[in-house]
Amino acid sequence: MTLRRSPMNEANSAPPNIPPAFVDALLRTRLSSFIRKSFGSVAPGVDYHHNWHIDAITWRLQEVLEGRITRLIIAMPPRSLKSIAASVAFPAFALGHDPSRRIITASYSADLAIKHANDCRALMRSTWYRRLFPQTVIDPGKDSESEFATTRRGHRLSTSVGGTLTGRGGDLIVIDDPLKAADAHSEPKREAVNAWFSNTLLSRLDDKRKGAIVIVMQRVHQNDLVGHLLEQSLKEWNVLSLPAIAEEEHVVEIDAHRKIRRPIGHLLHEAREPLSVLASLKASLGSDLFAAQYQQSPVPPGGALIRRAWVRRAPIPLSKAPGEKLIHSWDTATKAGENNDWSVCTIWRVGPEGYRLIEVIRERLEYQDLKRRARTLALRDAPDAILIEDMGVGSALIADLRVENFAAIAIRPEADKVTRLAVKAPLFESGRVIFPERASWLPDLEAELFAFPQSKHDDQVDSISQALAWMSRPIAEPRIRRL
Repeated sequence: MTLRRSPMNEANSAPPNIPPAFVDALLRTRLSSFIRKSFGSVAPGVDYHHNWHIDAITWRLQEVLEGRITRLIIAMPPRSLKSIAASVAFPAFALGHDPSRRIITASYSADLAIKHANDCRALMRSTWYRRLFPQTVIDPGKDSESEFATTRRGHRLSTSVGGTLTGRGGDLIVIDDPLKAADAHSEPKREAVNAWFSNTLLSRLDDKRKGAIVIVMQRVHQNDLVGHLLEQSLKEWNVLSLPAIAEEEHVVEIDAHRKIRRPIGHLLHEAREPLSVLASLKASLGSDLFAAQYQQSPVPPGGALIRRAWVRRAPIPLSKAPGEKLIHSWDTATKAGENNDWSVCTIWRVGPEGYRLIEVIRERLEYQDLKRRARTLALRDAPDAILIEDMGVGSALIADLRVENFAAIAIRPEADKVTRLAVKAPLFESGRVIFPERASWLPDLEAELFAFPQSKHDDQVDSISQALAWMSRPIAEPRIRRL
C-alpha cells in the first residue's frame, strides 16, 4: 500500500476556507492528521496539543503500513498520546486502507485492552470515519468487546499480555505497555512477559517475513520487553526513543524531509510538561523510576553504585607511556550457551596517571575457543599480568597459560560482587579510572556498570573490579616471568 504524504504541517491549523475535500484527503492519507481528528472523537472536550513527537511517531507507523519497517519499538513517557496513536487511531487507519487487514493488539491488562478496542470501535463508527473509508464496515455479526471484524474479513483482536491466542493469527501486531510499572521489579512477571512474546505472540504472525510488530511503551526496567529484545538483536528493530529531557544531542526524523535536532536539555513537549513539571515528577517518582519511565533509560543517568560523572574520559594513546604496565583481567563464564554469561577480558594500562581502560573483549566461548582467545591476546599484547579468577573454567585457563609461560595470576575473590566494586568506587570518584572518549564496546560496558547491582549481567563489572583490586594493591605481588 502506498500512501501519499501531504507537505502540509499538522502543527498549523487549516485555513477556515480550506475545501472540505482537501481536509478529507489529508485525513485519509496523513496519519498525523488522522490522529488529531481521532483525538476529538475519543476524548471529546479535551484540548489537543500537537507536537513534533507525534509526527515522528506517525512517520514510523506509516512506514510500517507501507512495508518498509516490520519491527518497530517506540519508547516514550506516559501520557504522551502513545495509546491513542498506536492502539486506537493506527488500527482504525490501517483497516480504513485495507479492510481485510488482520490486527492483534495487546496490553498488560484485559481491561486496558478492551478500553482501547472500544475507543477504536467508536472511532470507526463515527460519521467522519465512515465518510473517509466507506468500504470499511464493522460486521454486526462479529462484534464483541475483545474483537470486531469487518465485512471484508479483516479484524481487530484484543488480548492481555499472557492471554491465549490459540488458532488466531494476524499480519499486524501492536503491543502497548506490556508490563505494568508496578510490576517492573518482579522478575517472574518480567520474564513471563518476555516468554509470552517469544513463545506465543511471534508465532501468531501469518507471514513471519512480511508481518509487522509494533511495540509502544514506557521503559520500566532494563530487562523489560524492549530491553530483552534489544539484547537479543538490535539490528532487527527500528527504535524510536523519546526521552522527556534529551541527555545527549541527537536528531529525530519527523518525515522524509524534516528532522528536529534535540540538544542536551531539550524537552519533549514543553507546552504540556515544562521543566518545572518534570522536576516535580522526578522528585515524587525518584531518580530510578524517572530515568526509566520518562527518560527511557532504566539505568539512572548518574549511575547506581558507580556514578557516571566520576568516570574520567581521555583518548587512548597509541602506545604505553614510560613506566606503564599492561594488564589483562579475565572473567570467564562456565558455559557458552546463549543464555549464559559472557567471558570478558578488560585490558588496562596502569601508571602514575591512573588506571586506563583501553579495550573490552566480551564473547560467549566454549573452553577451547576461550583458551585460544586468551592466548592470542597474550601474544599480541605481551601483558605484564593476566588476571584470572581461580574457579571453574578459570582454574583450567590459568594452568594452560602457565604451561606456555604466560604471566597468568590466580585471583581468589575475598568478598561478594557488590562489595568488591564498592571498595574501589573511590578510584572512580577521584578520577583515577580513565575510560576512552568513544569505543564500540563502551555503551554496553557503561549500561552494565552504571546499573550495577541491578544490571542483568555483571561479567564486565567483575572483570573491572578484579583488575582494580590487583592494580591498586598496596604491596606489589611478584610477577611471573616468562622463560
